[in-house]
Amino acid sequence: MTGAGKGALTAVWLWIALVLLLPFAIVLKISFATSQLGVPPYGPPVSFSAYAALIHDNLYLNAYLSSLRTAFVATVIALLLGYPMAYAIARCSQRWRSILLLLVVLPFWTSFLIRIYAWIGLLRPTGLVNTVLESLGLIDAPLRLINTDGAVMLGIVYTYLPFMVLPLYARLEKLDPALLEAAADLGARPWRAFLKITLPLSHPGIIAGCLLVFIPAVGEFVIPELLGGPDTLMIGKVLWSEFFTNRNWPMSAAVAVILLALLIVPIMWFQSVGHREARS
Repeated sequence: MTGAGKGALTAVWLWIALVLLLPFAIVLKISFATSQLGVPPYGPPVSFSAYAALIHDNLYLNAYLSSLRTAFVATVIALLLGYPMAYAIARCSQRWRSILLLLVVLPFWTSFLIRIYAWIGLLRPTGLVNTVLESLGLIDAPLRLINTDGAVMLGIVYTYLPFMVLPLYARLEKLDPALLEAAADLGARPWRAFLKITLPLSHPGIIAGCLLVFIPAVGEFVIPELLGGPDTLMIGKVLWSEFFTNRNWPMSAAVAVILLALLIVPIMWFQSVGHREARS
């Protein structure tokens, strides 16, 4: 490795240490502290009480399971919606491709919070959805669309769908159309060529898209807070409550550490799958 390469590698590791390892070390230290009144609101790091509370209180276990389940379902829905979108964009002409990609990233030009508030306006009892349904005579009374788990799922899928579409498009756009033409010449039907050629070769894009959707969805706070109801239980809301309402920093730090540990598992699994496919 050249001197320039070593310098770049050193700079990368320094950056990782500053923005990832150092903050995580601080959070890990706080998680072993004891909660107390004062500034800061925790004592010396000598206690496992926060982790003991995580084990014995079903609230945290249920919050983790609910967050993982919601993120998993949202990722599957985003994949089912995003794959056809990415495939269609990758197969259309260059002129339309640019326009469609612009439409995919267009929501990012607006504040994330404004977009979630827009969904509140659409889903509330006097919102656009209920108004249209009532005007068409499909319903007699407004449906309860907001403050439900379905609204949370809708908000998560809507928010993170571009993170699924873009890596899938980047992968599908690179596929050689000659492979499909060769499969057609050999008598393969379009659906069989898709299952045997397109889908396997797009696995890296699927893995990247699933990670980009699943990881932030697990710890999502704003969407469950604004679109969910009082019974909506996700670990992001629990962490916020422990940190700001209860001012129990050790507990909130322990919640964050366990959440990170849970997210490392799918990341490592997806990476191992990607490495095996790259070697094959």
